[in-house]
Amino acid sequence: MERYKARTVRHPAERSAQRAPSAVRRLPRPRLTGIGGGLFACAAMFLVGGLDWLLFDASLFVYGLFFLPVAAVTALWVRPADLITAPITAPIAFAAGVWPVSGGSGGFAGEVMGLVSALSLHAGWLYAGTLVAALIAVVRKAVLIGRRRMPRRVA
Repeated sequence: MERYKARTVRHPAERSAQRAPSAVRRLPRPRLTGIGGGLFACAAMFLVGGLDWLLFDASLFVYGLFFLPVAAVTALWVRPADLITAPITAPIAFAAGVWPVSGGSGGFAGEVMGLVSALSLHAGWLYAGTLVAALIAVVRKAVLIGRRRMPRRVA
């Protein structure tokens, strides 16, 4: 009876996961939609901005340093169908989280001027994070296209 057990067919992703090192298998592999990636990035950067304001006295250097990995993680975790949204959500997340560290004062107009000043004076971090997200999205898309074309070459 045991000789005739049906063999289970495994999905290719399961087979590659079995061969992957254990450290790689423990990494989270969430797949965020475009909106989910944007919300994740905005929430993470607002949290980073608040913690930066509390712990580092609103240092925009620290805020910019934390923006780079948030942009990278967002580009890594977004679904393949929504890869184009990763470099779009990065600058939005930077702007959403810079408010606590912008240093504006004196009412609404002062807060807006502080926000605009922080965005303009630290645009280098903004461009760097957007570039990181765009590069990761382009590389992921190229890998996906390469995987789609691979079976055609074999046949």
